[in-house]
Amino acid sequence: MVENLEQWDRELFVFLNGFHSESLDFVMWHVSGKLQWIPLYLFLLFLLTKKYGKLIWVILVATALTVTLADQFSVKLFKEVFERWRPCHNLDLKEMVHLVNDKCGGRFGFVSSHAANSFATAGLLGLFFNRKSLYLLLIWASLVSYSRVYLGVHYPSDILGGAIIGLIVAFLVHRIASSILNYLKDA
Repeated sequence: MVENLEQWDRELFVFLNGFHSESLDFVMWHVSGKLQWIPLYLFLLFLLTKKYGKLIWVILVATALTVTLADQFSVKLFKEVFERWRPCHNLDLKEMVHLVNDKCGGRFGFVSSHAANSFATAGLLGLFFNRKSLYLLLIWASLVSYSRVYLGVHYPSDILGGAIIGLIVAFLVHRIASSILNYLKDA
């Protein structure tokens, strides 16, 4: 069973990673970056400040906690435990992997920290807005996560695992932060 899942994961990776072009390489490289998203983060900060006013600090602390937990869980509880090679380091696949800018990343890829962090951020901030905003942010997180498969550095299961971790952390931190916000609003 596990071997079948691994084979399916590899086949899906090869299929998804096979759709590439020079222009899409450029786009996905930037989608996967961190600095490119600063305008989005500033826009979200602006909207959250309008909605929550002086209590924005609770959301900022919650966001920092969420990203830190998702990132550390993805590395310490998964990558360093399972030690699953990234597709670009897998000798059986290396020749089939479309790698952009010859960047492969660290040795291990399960789970994707990009997916964990982007889904944690999207989940948490989306829960502080409304359902439509949550869906839009989850689409953004999905795009960032897919870029990792496109770039040749993660299997689809790495993305799924990271997304699940990120969303669980987001949900739990949101519960705590919402309790704090409700307490401070009533005080």
